[in-house]
Amino acid sequence: MTMTTAAFIKGGAGIDAIALRAIEVPAPAPGEATVRLRAAALNYRDLIVIRGLMAGLAKEPEVIPLSCGAGEVVAVGEGVTRVKLGDRVSPLFATGWFEGLRPTMTMLGGSVDGTARRLGNFEAESLVLIPDELGDLEAATLPCAGLTAWNALFLHRPIQPGEWVLCPGTGGVSLAALQFAKAAGGHVVVTSSSDAKLARARALGADVTINYRTTPDWPAALRKALGGRGVQIAVDVIGASALEKTAAVVDPGGVIAAIGMLGSDFSWHNTETGGHPVVRINVGNRAEHEAMLAFCAKHAIRPVVDAVYDLERLADAYRHLESGRFFGKIGVRLL
Repeated sequence: MTMTTAAFIKGGAGIDAIALRAIEVPAPAPGEATVRLRAAALNYRDLIVIRGLMAGLAKEPEVIPLSCGAGEVVAVGEGVTRVKLGDRVSPLFATGWFEGLRPTMTMLGGSVDGTARRLGNFEAESLVLIPDELGDLEAATLPCAGLTAWNALFLHRPIQPGEWVLCPGTGGVSLAALQFAKAAGGHVVVTSSSDAKLARARALGADVTINYRTTPDWPAALRKALGGRGVQIAVDVIGASALEKTAAVVDPGGVIAAIGMLGSDFSWHNTETGGHPVVRINVGNRAEHEAMLAFCAKHAIRPVVDAVYDLERLADAYRHLESGRFFGKIGVRLL
């Protein structure tokens, strides 16, 4: 047995109930690998779990939170061939989801323990190798937000060079989609209520930026900026409350990639809006994760990290996420 430190939460108990404890880590069982986690990252889903906004997401009576992380393999159990000692790896968001469209329900930081710990055992087949071009913290931002953005652009209707993508806001999914779309030869519209964030989005390559607070009819502004055209892919992280406006900027043949619920309920119950398909994006499988990592390495994509907190300040990291005053991802240092 080895001792380590881990954070624990109770679904619905709130940020103030986060507790850090020393726990024992047994030797890896057959098929497992022990990973010394170096970095983790938060997602909006982590707020959903800790606030109890969706019943049944969190393991009872408590769970180690966070679904994204990166580290180094320090031990392997019997029969493990996928990874070896010293490999840099990230666990899959949904363990055991290797291919296909239907995820497993063993999702880190929810139904099973997540990455807010310094050492842990993971199913070896549910680990992906991190390319040398990505640092640990950068790789830790990708298993949920990055892979979701990847599938929004490449799964149901792959983006083509010269096409336009709408990325609402400047959180982890939208900025990853911006970076992926530009690397694929696309053009990007970013919306935000902050001119400062829009300036940073332009520095990342956004072709058109619109402040939706000062320009309430932002769909009209978007089409004017694009010479009457619309977008081919709309990355929907807001949810049902923005769906009609989102559909108004999608051109014929385009799709709405339904991802989140930042502003309302999910859009997943819709199959089409305004004549455009609404496709449900539910993170992604191992093969897709590996394809995304290879793309990042090839195109020198460096995920955007806004702030990094030590594990002992995990509650502050959650509050930063809750505030909305961030650009990109919020990381957790686990060294």
